[in-house]
Amino acid sequence: MMKILPGNRILWTFLLLLCCLLCAAGDETLTLQEVEGTTITLHTGITGIQSDAQILWFYGPEKTKQKILNSQVIKGETVTEISERFKERLQLDRISGALTIRNISRNHSGVYLLHVIAGRLSSKTFSVSVYAPVSTPVIRNQRERQSVSPTEVCFPLCTVENGEDVTLSWYRGTERLNITNNTDLSVNLSLTLQIHNQDINTNTYTCVSANPVSNKTTSLNITQLCDHHPGTAESLTHTVEY
Repeated sequence: MMKILPGNRILWTFLLLLCCLLCAAGDETLTLQEVEGTTITLHTGITGIQSDAQILWFYGPEKTKQKILNSQVIKGETVTEISERFKERLQLDRISGALTIRNISRNHSGVYLLHVIAGRLSSKTFSVSVYAPVSTPVIRNQRERQSVSPTEVCFPLCTVENGEDVTLSWYRGTERLNITNNTDLSVNLSLTLQIHNQDINTNTYTCVSANPVSNKTTSLNITQLCDHHPGTAESLTHTVEY
């Protein structure tokens, strides 16, 4: 059995890091979903970290492979090194190891891994997904289908700019009527609704765009859309709810 002398701090640290890297795949991962441009904090659940402990944070788009922060006590003075990519964005709480990221962007989505070395090893893994705020949907009057009389039915068309994990839905009151999405982010989302005249005065309709962190709602102006004048294709006045 190999013996490690108490004073051999460098070797001890290396072995602890190696052990953690080999076992990290089995750690529980905490998942966060955030809006870009905000400030988030990765809370560790750890309390009372020793004042002389070494704290390291790693980051990678898919797996942790880049050291972005290293905070340790050298000759009684706390020295914290932050990678150039995250300069001016990171703030460390040395009591808990929590990491605050200011003005986070979609380029910062990925996996974050914390190591705290203080006699024993503690680690936490975070999966962070950052999204842009979803765009506001626009409702337009789609020309009535030739096979149906314009006095019997109308077809509002809702469109929105596509984005990661964006969906587009039509609602009648609180009931969702249909939904669409598209993994091709270069293609805008579009969704048509069919409304019969007998439903015009009895229901309210809204079109909702959403992603995991935001949503926007546009209300349908039925009177303006279903006015029994075929062939119009103008944009509708709409109300946006945030």
